[in-house]
Amino acid sequence: MSRDSGGSIYGVLGYPVKHSLSPAMHNAAFSSLKINARYNLFEVPPEELIRFLHSLDEKGIRGLNITVPYKERVLEYVQLDSESFYLRQVKAVNTIVKRQDRWIGFNTDIPGVLRHLKEHVDPKDKKIAILGAGGAARAVAYATAYAGAHSIALFDIDAAKAEGVCAMIQSLFPGFAITRAGDIDGLDIRSKDILVNATPVGLKKEDPALVRPDLLHKDLFVYDLIYNPEKTALLQLAERAGAKISNGLGMLLYQGMLSFRIWTQTDAPEQVMRQALKEELKKCQSH
Repeated sequence: MSRDSGGSIYGVLGYPVKHSLSPAMHNAAFSSLKINARYNLFEVPPEELIRFLHSLDEKGIRGLNITVPYKERVLEYVQLDSESFYLRQVKAVNTIVKRQDRWIGFNTDIPGVLRHLKEHVDPKDKKIAILGAGGAARAVAYATAYAGAHSIALFDIDAAKAEGVCAMIQSLFPGFAITRAGDIDGLDIRSKDILVNATPVGLKKEDPALVRPDLLHKDLFVYDLIYNPEKTALLQLAERAGAKISNGLGMLLYQGMLSFRIWTQTDAPEQVMRQALKEELKKCQSH
């Protein structure tokens, strides 16, 4: 859709984004509600990000989802939603919208991940291990601390980023028990109730599981935010260990529904979007 066609343009900005199922979900929703709009993939390498962000108006773009690796970098280009009091501390935006002459940033990952997680296990009083310290990990840490988790242990190869997440949680939830592990063994997964993979490791079929099989156990819920492939190496290992598992498809749906509402001021058609995701995932797996 060009700007001249009169429809609004939305999309997902990231690098890479070829694996994204978001276009299928949002375009099905636009079609179902007869909204004249299109949702595209915007795969923009880091060196072109600033130029792309400065050209949004020119391209006729009205709103974007922001994904890896730009959830934090986009912060300096948008005004944060004043009602999302936690956004400035969480320092991760996954949805932006043009309102009047300003770009406003939101985080729909936080309510999206919390709703999906609670369908499987209530984080309240649970001991949680998180792999990663990027925008998605920040959302998971905030959501679970907010929901009353017992404690969080977090590991990222970038120790400074991991420390940043811990500092954020401690400033927002004084006294909350969050620690940075020096390595994956330091997460003490055997004693945990929930393990979350919030890294991109697993997006490629050949990616290894980040966790040794002997650390996984039947009382663990393993939640991988990756949804394509449907079962990462980590989820396969966890399933073999008897753990309860879930990929991130539900989080994608719920954060997408919230983004849709922000962009269109219209309630998202949940069943239409859910079905579109399932069909698109099936297509990806048959290739």
